[in-house]
Amino acid sequence: MTRLATSTGVLVSTKTGLPVPDDAKEKKHHLPNGRFANPWLSWHDIDRPALMRWAISGYFTGSWPKPKGDEVKVIAPEFELSRTEVKELRATWLGHACFLVEFPGGFRALFDPVFCQRCSPFTFMGPARYTKVPCEIEEIPIVDAVIISHAHYDHLDVSSVKRIHNKFPEAHFFVPLNNKKWFKSIGIENCTEQDWWEDTEITIELKAKGEDEDAATGGETTSTLSATISNFPCQHTAGRTLTDLNSTLWSSWGVTSGGKSVYFAGDTGYRAVPQVADGEDDYGEKYNDLPHCPAFKQIGDLRGPFDLGMIPIGAYDARQFMSPMHANPFDSVNIFIDTKCKKAIGMHWGTWVLTFEPVLEPPRKLREALKWKDLPEEGLFDVVAIGESRVFTEEEVGEEQDVKV
Repeated sequence: MTRLATSTGVLVSTKTGLPVPDDAKEKKHHLPNGRFANPWLSWHDIDRPALMRWAISGYFTGSWPKPKGDEVKVIAPEFELSRTEVKELRATWLGHACFLVEFPGGFRALFDPVFCQRCSPFTFMGPARYTKVPCEIEEIPIVDAVIISHAHYDHLDVSSVKRIHNKFPEAHFFVPLNNKKWFKSIGIENCTEQDWWEDTEITIELKAKGEDEDAATGGETTSTLSATISNFPCQHTAGRTLTDLNSTLWSSWGVTSGGKSVYFAGDTGYRAVPQVADGEDDYGEKYNDLPHCPAFKQIGDLRGPFDLGMIPIGAYDARQFMSPMHANPFDSVNIFIDTKCKKAIGMHWGTWVLTFEPVLEPPRKLREALKWKDLPEEGLFDVVAIGESRVFTEEEVGEEQDVKV
């Protein structure tokens, strides 16, 4: 007999008692003017006029990559239609930073969904997709929670959010501080905003209706499933206009359900690197003393290990501009190690041209970075095709790795 489970109610409540750093209560990332900041030596503010000159110069000199449509593989995703069919942790990359994660028992979380053609405030200009969307929102069968890392256009799109709310009116949105008002402005009330190191419990009541023709076995049953949604720090910025820089918070996230946990790094840097000569290794001895963001080790020590990490590997060139806020693959492997993820999938590449590195460089450099740390180049921290799913069984997840520091 097949049973189709539908949500009949959602309860969201604060969860307390999970470990937090000793300095979390100081809220050093809160500024007196109501905005937010990265409170670490690993961050420095970006020279925005120089960044603009760099971007314009790249356009006229032809430095921006010109990807071919078939350079990054895109396949049609396959989702489990029934919650009861999901026995293991399953993650599907839907391009850039968007994942659908299916947890054992049936809970499903959608991260940073952007299904539009341009990641821009305009439909006629701005970065355009060079890979197609692997599916439409309407083809996704179940979404319980939508988790947003920050308000930049390649991570938060109004048309995608509205479509999700239309298809899944009970899906609950989880966002960093000061983002809830944006959701309310477009008519979405089922939204919870969280600060770093805050946790929320979501409980969903399900009604299962049997499809058996025998009335004796085809009745309705009710059950519940739940998940813990945890907001963590990362090193980035946020804003959607010329005047709202850092008026909303940016975050990474943890989600635990069905005995499995995932870490979603969102959009983040790891170190602030100065301009280096072409071909120079910014992890060389000359740069050993550059501070790195301590938040990731705190996350790993206090909340790890995670069964799966979704970690950015792209949009890093030129490093003197991008490194404070975008990890390169060597940074990404360090984030993977610090957060104690057992496995990982690379994201934040393969969808839009945002920086100068060649389209296929991030996966290649990721293999170099894994080798640098004496880690397996395949099967541990992988890249997948857009639309591809990976299932993480107990055997596949395995134990934490011994790594070279």
